[in-house]
Amino acid sequence: MNDPVTASAPAHDVAPPLWLLAELTYRCPLHCVFCYNPVDYTRHHRELDTAQWIDVLRQARELGAAQLGFSGGEPLLRDDLETLVAEARALGFYTNLLTSGVGLTDARLDALKQAGLDHIQLSFQDSTQELNDFLSHTRTFDLKKRVADSIKQHGFPMVLNCVLHRYNLPHVDKIIDMALAMGAEYLELANTQYYGWAQINRAHLLPTREQLEAAEATVERYRQSIGSRCKIFFVVPDYFERRPKRCMNGWGAVFLGVAPDGVALPCHTARSLPGLVFPNVTEVPLREIWYDSPAFNRFRGFDWMKEPCRSCSEKTVDLGGCRCQAFLLTGDAANADPVCDKSPMHEQVVQIVRAAEARERESEHPILFRNDASSRRLAACAPGDADDAGDGREAGRER
Repeated sequence: MNDPVTASAPAHDVAPPLWLLAELTYRCPLHCVFCYNPVDYTRHHRELDTAQWIDVLRQARELGAAQLGFSGGEPLLRDDLETLVAEARALGFYTNLLTSGVGLTDARLDALKQAGLDHIQLSFQDSTQELNDFLSHTRTFDLKKRVADSIKQHGFPMVLNCVLHRYNLPHVDKIIDMALAMGAEYLELANTQYYGWAQINRAHLLPTREQLEAAEATVERYRQSIGSRCKIFFVVPDYFERRPKRCMNGWGAVFLGVAPDGVALPCHTARSLPGLVFPNVTEVPLREIWYDSPAFNRFRGFDWMKEPCRSCSEKTVDLGGCRCQAFLLTGDAANADPVCDKSPMHEQVVQIVRAAEARERESEHPILFRNDASSRRLAACAPGDADDAGDGREAGRER
């Protein structure tokens, strides 16, 4: 495997970040099978304290970031969330809370409204109680419906988010109906991208092309019939495309993520790439991280590219695709994203999709739910040392 870690020269013409994602915690009451959090998240259980997060927000705003997402895990598990929202509002951020809804009581909604929260994205796993609760391994469907009603009663704009895959794509019409009944202004039908826990469960989750095309046609029918009542986003999963997407609009171009332990990242899953050392905001100023760190400069521009990307006429469009996907499927983050049919390794993606078409799941491991016990087992199989031992309890026991 080629070493993906050779640093590129500092990119002095880099624009400032526009979007800051504050992943406040990896703790979560749900056990979703497609979670994008690191599968070894129990290695990284430390969390920045309130003062450290406020310092991150101030530095990011000084850099030019304008939009701020509070995420996790479940950010409502932090009892300082309202304090951080209030600070973000004072700094001039547009703020968005990404939540499962667990813990979003009327009292907290009142407090978040007073603190200045702009927007809430509420996740569902399906339109049915049975599948919603199976996929999250919790009994939360009825709770989520009550929370959706409360969000609207408190006057928040609401995005309803539902991750799509083999299990729930046939229900996409009912998911849209649910969003309309709840008064969602936006519906994000986020087809699963296969990183983190979704990569482990890919054989269970990857749909057939027929399922995907049928769902896409259904979405288009609804778009035509409901007009501006609800804006529906539907993005085809990478494996079914001939060209890769411009991942995160480019490595270190727009997005700046900060993990619960303070590690700064150019995309949600970048810490899965071996060899790259991502700076921690408790040790390095955010401006230095963004502009000068070797990790953030590693895949900026075009000098890092190998063939066929280096001489491709489309490289300014897709920027070579996703570095994490390239590593997961080829073993080298500097390779062309194999989703692209110009990649010499594209056949790997073709075979994965064919296996889904044939429903070849019998020999795969059972579906694996996100929880601390599973994470510790997976971490034990990976290189590196955990930063500390956990307390032995499983976060988010089934409710």
